[in-house]
Amino acid sequence: MPIHYIRQLTGAQRAAASNRHLGIALAFIAGAANAGGFLAVHQYTSHMTGIVSSMADNLAMGAANLALDGLGALLSFLAGAACSAIMVNYARRHQLHSTYALPLLVEAALLLGFGVLGARLAQIDLLFIPVTVMLLCFTMGLQNAVITKLSNAEIRTTHITGLMTDIGIELGKMAYWNATPGMPPVRADFARLRILLALAGAFFAGGVAGALSFTRIGYGATVILALLLVVLAIVPVVDDALAAWRKLARRRGNPS
Repeated sequence: MPIHYIRQLTGAQRAAASNRHLGIALAFIAGAANAGGFLAVHQYTSHMTGIVSSMADNLAMGAANLALDGLGALLSFLAGAACSAIMVNYARRHQLHSTYALPLLVEAALLLGFGVLGARLAQIDLLFIPVTVMLLCFTMGLQNAVITKLSNAEIRTTHITGLMTDIGIELGKMAYWNATPGMPPVRADFARLRILLALAGAFFAGGVAGALSFTRIGYGATVILALLLVVLAIVPVVDDALAAWRKLARRRGNPS
């Protein structure tokens, strides 16, 4: 990818096209991590609706230990989203180029750790659940929060319930028969429908790729996702590092 294009994807200066392209890339990564992660930890890690529902079911049936498992996953997802918000707001206050790249770089590091140490981490429990589950839930919360903030809540990447709802709404607009005289016509937003379909398709394609790669190479499949995230995020981070270095050099050259 050209450096300028990558800078636009994850840099602080945003454009609608950059949001869409980054959203599609992250939807693919989320689909791959979610599907591949399911084969590793035997549960989906981005569907908080299902997790909360299972917590309620298990608690009602007296399976408190399983309810605690769900609570651990939920808290991990919340912690990831909170961590993303902290990093983004800090970077905004300090006018960093890597406002949205930093959370993705953290996600890359966590996926790398999952890929390299997954078998060992699966044997360690933290927050009532294996560390592997906690890591995946944390990364999904992290990613969903950063894409939500940079797109002003217009794009989601780690789950597609909302996407399917919005697609259905646009299809309903397409099917609506505008037969009432004197009323403004109902029109589908085809541009929005295209991006919704692209996001859903990317998530599905990522799921297929993640499942296939995990069955062949195991935990190491997430290393590929980590490297992809590094490619997406590294340019704005390097920009900030170079800016800090130039600022330090000026201070050394002009001591007060």
